[in-house]
Amino acid sequence: MAELADRVGEVIEASTTDFVAQCYELYQSPPLGSLVKTKAPPIELYGVVYYATTTSLDPGRRPIARGKDEASEEDIYRQSPQLSELLRSEFSALLVGHKQDDKLHHYLPPRPARIHSFVYLCSPEEMKEFSQSFNFLTLLLNTRLPISQDELIAACLRHLSQAHEDRHAFLVAAGKELALLLSGQFDQFKATLERIKE
Repeated sequence: MAELADRVGEVIEASTTDFVAQCYELYQSPPLGSLVKTKAPPIELYGVVYYATTTSLDPGRRPIARGKDEASEEDIYRQSPQLSELLRSEFSALLVGHKQDDKLHHYLPPRPARIHSFVYLCSPEEMKEFSQSFNFLTLLLNTRLPISQDELIAACLRHLSQAHEDRHAFLVAAGKELALLLSGQFDQFKATLERIKE
């Protein structure tokens, strides 16, 4: 039952590098930088959430403002309950690793996720296991995304640090790894470190 509670969506688009999932609940996409997982049996795929959007189900129809005479946003949805059925929230996750035969790999999986595969938030135990190695940072640094790499890496490391007893020690270790990966790119290194601080 715990897995059902952690289910956040379903894969609706997949490639060798990332996947897009539609949320079951409107506005309930996982936070930026979250570690999520899905399956392409016999492989478990791990991804970092890098983008989220809420749009109309009909790509040709843009939502219109409805709250002129309403006191709150909740009143808009109360007066027009069909809105929840006409909108969708989606998120995109960059693949950063996979597990096969109980062995964790911090590189791209051999195949993409399956359409309609369920997507789950990773448990603190899974986050801790995944972040024992920082090899996934190379994928985050070397992939072009519609978001700043600094923002995504910092959000991911802040998120993963929550699974560690000593968050500070984890973030210091991550900072040392970034110093190696970004040697010669001082401005990007500094910008990322500034965003890791809470």
